[in-house]
Amino acid sequence: MDSITRIENISELHKMLGQEEPKHPLIGLIDFSKVKPQGHGGNIKISTGFYTVLQKNLCPGALRYGRNYYDFQEGTLFFLAPNQVISIEDPDETKDIYGWGLFFHPELIRKTSLSSKMKDYNFFSYNLHEALHLSDKEQNKLKGIVEDIELELSQNIDKHSKTLIISTLELLLNYCNRYYDRQFITRTNQNNDLIVEFEGLINNYFNTDVLKQKGFPSVKDFANQLGLSPNYLSDILKKETGRNGTDFIQYHIIEKAKNKLLGSSVSISEIAYDLGFEYPQYFSKMFKKKTGMTPGEYRSLN
Repeated sequence: MDSITRIENISELHKMLGQEEPKHPLIGLIDFSKVKPQGHGGNIKISTGFYTVLQKNLCPGALRYGRNYYDFQEGTLFFLAPNQVISIEDPDETKDIYGWGLFFHPELIRKTSLSSKMKDYNFFSYNLHEALHLSDKEQNKLKGIVEDIELELSQNIDKHSKTLIISTLELLLNYCNRYYDRQFITRTNQNNDLIVEFEGLINNYFNTDVLKQKGFPSVKDFANQLGLSPNYLSDILKKETGRNGTDFIQYHIIEKAKNKLLGSSVSISEIAYDLGFEYPQYFSKMFKKKTGMTPGEYRSLN
């Protein structure tokens, strides 16, 4: 098995790419057109201890995430959270590399408002093939923000530096959120096909013995079958239907529970076990949350 090169901090990354020390220890910007191929040869697996935002084309080889390969078009932006592993397969040192990379360590934003907002930027947990594809106008907008960060990093550090850097970084991520929303809208037809497929998987799960054998399913179970990351699937569902993946699954559970409550005289505990719940009280709690009444009340009223 290929070993993984672990890069813990921004300084190590700059050194690995033959760049001078970063101007700030917790955030770095790299212009890949100034990076010379390092002559590693073979396949390279990399994992970092920091957040990464990359614009294509940053490497002269095929990128692989998990078991899939990706070849990005001009203007593609993708994101990596700390500890994710990315592979560069068979680097071609005769090809030019270009684009930019922004890297920031979790310590930079710790105890700031941005730290609590990172959970809203789901794209850091998307798969590579769920990357953001930018228009020329969007590319120029983000490039301008990146240049503002670079300009601030080149200044003498003072008491305002961290606040300005983090606020500009947050602005960049907020624009990325906006552009992802635009991408979801422009891909509505594809997304609707995906939703139909997703609903088919759910129906098959709940209408066969799989539910009793494997128990209550997760969004990840269905996302894996669709070749998507769980957050990307949930975000598509939320944009198109107003309900995320968990809501969809729970809706089908409740509908099946209603049918069992009204179509049989078996106990509520037995229905809960049949629906994949390990503990009946979890089923009752979910049912009341979704319907406003307990399973027993629903059965009595109907």
